[in-house]
Amino acid sequence: MAPTFDELVAEASSVSVEGWDFSWLDGRATEARPSWGYQRLIRERLARVESALDIETGGGEVLAGAAPLPRLMAATESWPPNLAKATALLHPLGCVVVANAGEPPLPFGDAAFDLVISRHPVTVWWSEIARVLRPGGAYLSQQVGPESVFELVEYFLGPRSAEDRRSRHPDDARAGAEKAGLEVVDVRLERLRTEFYDIGAVIYFLRKVIWMVPGFTVEQYLPRLRELHQRLESDGPFVATTTRYLFEARKPAAAG
Repeated sequence: MAPTFDELVAEASSVSVEGWDFSWLDGRATEARPSWGYQRLIRERLARVESALDIETGGGEVLAGAAPLPRLMAATESWPPNLAKATALLHPLGCVVVANAGEPPLPFGDAAFDLVISRHPVTVWWSEIARVLRPGGAYLSQQVGPESVFELVEYFLGPRSAEDRRSRHPDDARAGAEKAGLEVVDVRLERLRTEFYDIGAVIYFLRKVIWMVPGFTVEQYLPRLRELHQRLESDGPFVATTTRYLFEARKPAAAG
């Protein structure tokens, strides 16, 4: 017998959302992956540098999967549960994990790193990235693009404004990087199919990706959740579009 609405809600409300591992969603939701393979790309880049920084490492899962790491490897994280998880995972690999507030300044000196990486940063502080990169160093990031999973967002929040739809556009990232003195060398945007198979998957996703429906709680959205549960049972998966873009920029090499 299939789980009831109340059983699905109870399960998804109690499971831990620490870290950046989405394996709990296996069999309950799917998301197509970008063609460039971010973890493979950073593994290749990390193998070619002596020093690197991972900004907003989450639970450290993505970086750990890209080992072996450079001789000098650092990561930052601001959320305490993720910080503890990342420290336990990355310290044995030779990476120091540094707590920061998620805003400038980065807790490192000027020109400290050959490579700066970041997967799905909430905010990109371009002047700080430029400051901590060595001349000739690179920034490589996979970021959430505009209107990502907006079908689900608008189900709960209603139609979004033109400003909201414009948010996280790669053209804005290009402008920010260039203003900070970086040279943009690669930008690739892809739109990817995402499916949610049960209401537990929706609840887990919104608890974990907290900026999608800010302040989300089951209690607040219980009627909409129940309605969506009935829709999932009668019509099948809820389909949404995820947007991702790869962004690479370089700090100009020192003159002479």
